[in-house]
Order: sequence, then C-alpha cells, then structure tokens
Amino acid sequence: MNLHHRRQALLVVINAEGSQSTEQLARRFNVSIQTLRSDIRALVERGLVIRRHGEVAPPPTRENVAYGQRQIVNQSGKQVIARLCMTLIQDHQTLILGTGTTVEHVASLLRMRIGMSVITNNFHAAHILCEHPDCSLTIAGGRVRKRDFDVIGGDTLRFFQRYQADVGVVSVGGLSKGKVYDYNEDEVMAREALMQAARTRILVVDSSKFGVETRCTTATLSDFDAVVTDQPLSEHERAYYAAHGVRFLSS
Repeated sequence: MNLHHRRQALLVVINAEGSQSTEQLARRFNVSIQTLRSDIRALVERGLVIRRHGEVAPPPTRENVAYGQRQIVNQSGKQVIARLCMTLIQDHQTLILGTGTTVEHVASLLRMRIGMSVITNNFHAAHILCEHPDCSLTIAGGRVRKRDFDVIGGDTLRFFQRYQADVGVVSVGGLSKGKVYDYNEDEVMAREALMQAARTRILVVDSSKFGVETRCTTATLSDFDAVVTDQPLSEHERAYYAAHGVRFLSS
C-alpha cells in the first residue's frame, strides 16, 4: 500500500471506528510509529483528524468548516482538478456550476472558453464570471447561506428544474467506499437538482475529502459520468468504476 492509499485507509478507519491510538494504527497498517506519526501529522494539517492524549480522532464536529478556511486547503490540488476539468468542457456549452471551493477554481479557468452560458447557485463562481467577456450568467435567487455565499435547498431545486445544461459540475463533502457525502439535506437537494438538469455530470473532489463520511449520502460515483481528482484511486477502484461507465481523471 503506497503512502496516498495508506492515508486514505487511515481516514476510513478513524471516521468509521472513532478514536484510535497511534500504536494500534501502526500495528494495523504494519508501519513504524515514526511513519504513522508522519501520516497523522499530514492529516492533522489538512484538518481531517485531530490528535488528543496519544490518540487520533475524527474532528469534533461533522459540520463543514467555514468557506474561507476551505479555500486554503489543498489549493494546489484544486488547481490541478480545475485544469483537468477544463478538458471536459467545450466552447459554446451551457454549464451548471454547484457550490464549493473546488468548483470556484473551475470557474476561474472558464476564461479559456468562449460562448459559455453558465447557471449557478455559487456566488463566488458568479463573482469570477462577471469578469468573463464572453459568458452569459444566470444565478439562483432565494435564501442565501451567508457563511458559504451560496443558495441551497428548495430554492435551488426549483431554480435548476427550469434548465437543461450540457454539463454540470459539482463537489461534495466527502468520498468514501464509492459513496459521496454532504453535510446536510439542503446540500444533497441542491446537488441532486443540478445533476438532473445536466446531460453530463462531473464530480470534482480533492484528496482532502477522501475517506470523509458525513451524515448525508444519496449518491455513488456511478451516478457521475466523470470524476476529477488530484490523486489517483487504486488500480482496483479505477477498474471497478470504469466497468460502470465512470471516467476518472487525476494527476
């Protein structure tokens, strides 16, 4: 098991089983204490686990952190994802953009495309696209989630139901064992409405979300036409989802 997949597996164990001692985890993954501590330190720096009294535990809250904090997490990985995502988006398409910092990075590269029509509930993306000289922009109205600067829930459901787009781009709160997770029902509702309105569905998810399981899940990776990440999945995982028609792009 390479470093990336070991850290992903560590996240799965800690989220599923709760607090673990470093000694337990080192034995379980057959690595030295020094190696395990290096893995845990990397996960702590990304805000995915916490250390307390010689143990490693999931974060104390399952609510997503504030948008400003998420913007600085794994920026290089999100930039990689945005560049890869652009290979799936063509000129003169109608595009729906969901919420989240990774989608914001995708919006920042749409300057590379002309004749775009963009529909979104993501105010950060809309702000960026106001500077695009060749892009029509339609934004959702309704109850604003101030912390995240977006519109979700029932307002978004009715908004997206009015449209049909060539491509929809969404992100999620977590990805584990082939399932995608969000932090609340409103986020799930918004994502489902967006997916129903798009002919081609693209999931953009950076590696800080790998192994994260939050309270809401209603979709699997096979619900998407393409999944774009900054880190590759295992060969077995890629083969499984390729057999289900899911295309993976990663660095």
